Amino acid sequence: MHIHEYQAKRLLSAYGVPTPEGRLAATPGEAEQAARDLPGPVWVVKAQIHAGGRGKAGGVKVCRSPEEAREAAASLLGARLVTPQTGPDGERVNAVWIERGTASARECYLAVALDRASQCLTVMASPGGGMDIEAVAASSPERVFTARLDGGHYLWPFQARNLLEGWGLESGPARELASLVRRLAALATEKDMTQLEINPLALSEGGGFVALDAKMNFDDSALKRHPDIAALRDREEGDPLERAAAEKGLTYVRLGGSIGTLVNGAGLAMATMDAIKQAGAEPANFLDAGGGASEETVAAGFSIMLSDPHVRGILINIFGGILRCDIVAHGIVNAARKLDIAVPLVVRLEGTNVAEGRRILRESGLRFHTASSMSEAARLIVGLAAESPQEAGV
Repeated sequence: MHIHEYQAKRLLSAYGVPTPEGRLAATPGEAEQAARDLPGPVWVVKAQIHAGGRGKAGGVKVCRSPEEAREAAASLLGARLVTPQTGPDGERVNAVWIERGTASARECYLAVALDRASQCLTVMASPGGGMDIEAVAASSPERVFTARLDGGHYLWPFQARNLLEGWGLESGPARELASLVRRLAALATEKDMTQLEINPLALSEGGGFVALDAKMNFDDSALKRHPDIAALRDREEGDPLERAAAEKGLTYVRLGGSIGTLVNGAGLAMATMDAIKQAGAEPANFLDAGGGASEETVAAGFSIMLSDPHVRGILINIFGGILRCDIVAHGIVNAARKLDIAVPLVVRLEGTNVAEGRRILRESGLRFHTASSMSEAARLIVGLAAESPQEAGV
């Protein structure tokens, strides 16, 4: 789960990490009043969306009067901000964060992220921060220092100090930053985060460190342990189809291709997407119906998948186990009868009750293409989609 920058900064403040004073605004008038309430002479207006790269996309504006803050908010609110992390459609800006400007003598980078290879949280730190941290990591990887948390949940003081060797910091700021690094590691561990990033972390002209930006992601499976974090979820953010799928208990991720997929099991879903790519097309989604899906769940997933206007063909690949093939077949038939399907549909069923499932499809009176293997199904749907003139699923 993602949260907004302003929510992340409130969490940082609770753990003793300094952040600039700020206010949230949902209208241009609120933005102007926020600037009047905060000490000047410089304010920063920031679009609040769940994506990075806002600065380069024009989502962060420096203002030198409350009137400029109003104008900046008016240009952002209601607009769709497109960044490298949003996709071509961008994300709608529903609120902006107004904060007092901070004069920085130096910008650094700090993060605590889940390292899936080592299966533990890892601290990353660099004396070079800001919008081009990716360029720093690519061109000068020796300037990015890392330390794994001991036992996956604890950072020792000497590890924090070692991260800062060669930064050229005086003893006072070095001790302060080492302490801050350990607080971040504790926060990430206690709240079951998969990512905590501060970029940039500024060394202010007054000598102290201030988190100018913050990004936090949380493990969805751990949210039941953190009702305070779960309450921060912004249900207006993210892809509407992904939100609709989550409400139905489906695992759905929207991708950029043209072949929709409905599969049971994450491994089979990934193999199906690979087969589609090998056949010369791109998958439009990852949709795992799960082992315990009902007929209604399958029909709901089918409907959500078809709501993607980029879908030009559907591949359903089911290996029946707990989820029986006849249940899937009933769901497909019911959905097909309710929806005006304008794209080709290929179904591949194997496993429990496969004969009954195939009979249901065959006797439905509806037009389905069937395949006996995954590679055959992928080649068939890619070929049919290429011949189809439609660009909308329904």
